[in-house]
Amino acid sequence: MIKKRIKISLFTIFVVALIIGIISIHNSQGKQNSAMVIELEGTINPGTAQFVIKSLKRAESNEYRLAIIRLDTPGGLDTSMRSIVKAILNSSIPVVVYVAPRGARAASAGVMITIAAHVAAMAPQTNIGAAHPVSAGGKEISKTMSEKVVNDMVAYVRSIAKERGRNQDWAEKAIRESVSITADVAVKEKVVDLVARDLDELLELLDGREIVLNKGKIKIVTKGVQLTYVTPGWRDRVLNTISNPNIAYVLMMIGMAGLYFELSHPGAILPGVVGAISLILAFFAFQTLPVNYAGLLLIALAIIFFIAEIKVASYGLLSVAGLISLTLGSVMLFEDVRVSLKLIMPTTIMIGGFFVVIAFLAFRAYRSKPKSGMEGLIGEIGVVEERIDPVGLIFAHGEYWKATSKEVAEQGEKVRVVGSRGLELIVGKEKETN
Repeated sequence: MIKKRIKISLFTIFVVALIIGIISIHNSQGKQNSAMVIELEGTINPGTAQFVIKSLKRAESNEYRLAIIRLDTPGGLDTSMRSIVKAILNSSIPVVVYVAPRGARAASAGVMITIAAHVAAMAPQTNIGAAHPVSAGGKEISKTMSEKVVNDMVAYVRSIAKERGRNQDWAEKAIRESVSITADVAVKEKVVDLVARDLDELLELLDGREIVLNKGKIKIVTKGVQLTYVTPGWRDRVLNTISNPNIAYVLMMIGMAGLYFELSHPGAILPGVVGAISLILAFFAFQTLPVNYAGLLLIALAIIFFIAEIKVASYGLLSVAGLISLTLGSVMLFEDVRVSLKLIMPTTIMIGGFFVVIAFLAFRAYRSKPKSGMEGLIGEIGVVEERIDPVGLIFAHGEYWKATSKEVAEQGEKVRVVGSRGLELIVGKEKETN
């Protein structure tokens, strides 16, 4: 009986393993005959960069035949663009950048991403160019810094264009002079390789084209290929939204203010909940942003100063130091990008004022006389209900209390509470004033 059960168990395991193997082979074959279409629309930021890099790695690990990045962008952050370009240059499968649909554009950072592709394509009525570097807020960079940034970007894009056999001079003009051209002109100028009306035509034009990967020259085969579309999930969409430095900064400030309020006034609950959620979202965004920890420490130091104001009589000096640390920390919070000064100033004033007001209220509550319990009875006036000699009964604070006194106090006399011993009050005769 036992041997029979063992045989049945082994047979079941064999059948399950066989089914799993067949499914794995089928899926693998299906993916090897597939092309991944990665939808990249909107600004290039840490969220979109992470989405593209993750999708390319998935396409490589699952041995997709090629990856097509359908691009429509006004530009974005330099660091995020470089991360995408690096992933394309080191990809083990062909990467095609297709500026589409009609009316789309590959501006600014999109120029470098398009030029870095193994095959660059555009749909009709699209354009590419205008890649002159600007600050995160869209303003021109100072002249000295602009020269450094532009020269660095020109060297970068020329090296990529040379690697891909594309027009280096035009790529330089796109950065230095912000030139922009249409799809047809881009093909004539050898900026991109082809123009395709849609993905079907693109696949037809790609079939048989030879490209060079890091492992050597290969021929793209697209006959019978299946398209797998990849769009940002809810996690990518959330990260894309909050990875804006301004939004991440506001979330962090709301989080710190909410937690500080909850710690100063326990039991409020809502500020603590909102603060905790905002802080978690801020740290979620920080994982993709170039955070300067000196700025983060300055903001933390500001909060310590505000808390210390409750305990130490600094006559406002700690609050001023907190506001200064908060402002400096806000300016230094990110390395390659900056929080808008138009946002920093009102936020710093509002959050700093909030901390100061809460610290003042907490300080006043800390210093104020207790209103309840034994401590709240000290200094109160009571009326003797039963003769005190040395122990009796008084009525004080709306309650009857056992009391003791060094002096004899008759019924109806007024006494003042001067201390307590356990549940017994220590009183003294209240001197009458004319």
